[in-house]
Amino acid sequence: MQEENKSFQDYRGPSLGSEVLAFFWETIKIVVVSLIIILPIRYYVVQPFFVKGASMESSFDDGDYIFVDELSYQMGDPERGDVVIFRYPLDQSQFFIKRVIGLPNETVEIKEGKVIIYNQQKPTGFVLVEPYLDVGQETQGIFRMKLDNNDYYVLGDNRLRSSDSRVWGALNRSLITGKAFIRLWPFSKVAKIPGVVY
Repeated sequence: MQEENKSFQDYRGPSLGSEVLAFFWETIKIVVVSLIIILPIRYYVVQPFFVKGASMESSFDDGDYIFVDELSYQMGDPERGDVVIFRYPLDQSQFFIKRVIGLPNETVEIKEGKVIIYNQQKPTGFVLVEPYLDVGQETQGIFRMKLDNNDYYVLGDNRLRSSDSRVWGALNRSLITGKAFIRLWPFSKVAKIPGVVY
């Protein structure tokens, strides 16, 4: 009987210190696993982006918060109508958002308020119908540019208030980081950003 009592008295269970240590160890494991999962997604798959300025109105407003899909362009190239995020060619510390209008090896012409594309399929050219522009909006300027095999022609949807390829020229493929994928803010406009059918 005395032996049994002694055994019972010696068992005290885990100490408070070991419980705290176990809690911290579990927390560290959760944080490490979360970082292993989240960081590659954050840096190689999607990135957040705040729209600044009026150059993409009314498709995107100043202050819109979007996710940028960075994975798609690692497996394929931008298409006409994609809204892309890229490093500004004249200051690569800045990021811009514009819409792809002209593709590599095409010629883009702007005249009489319209955008005309010349390519292998349509050597005589075709007028680009742009459903994302506000009604009555035209593309200002007189311009013609032949794109190299790595260059894109990008324009803002708000043609009157956009610094784009009309100002600083073609956009090299290497500067494009991804395409607008999902709008997360404002809540009233939360949605996947649709592609354009021309």
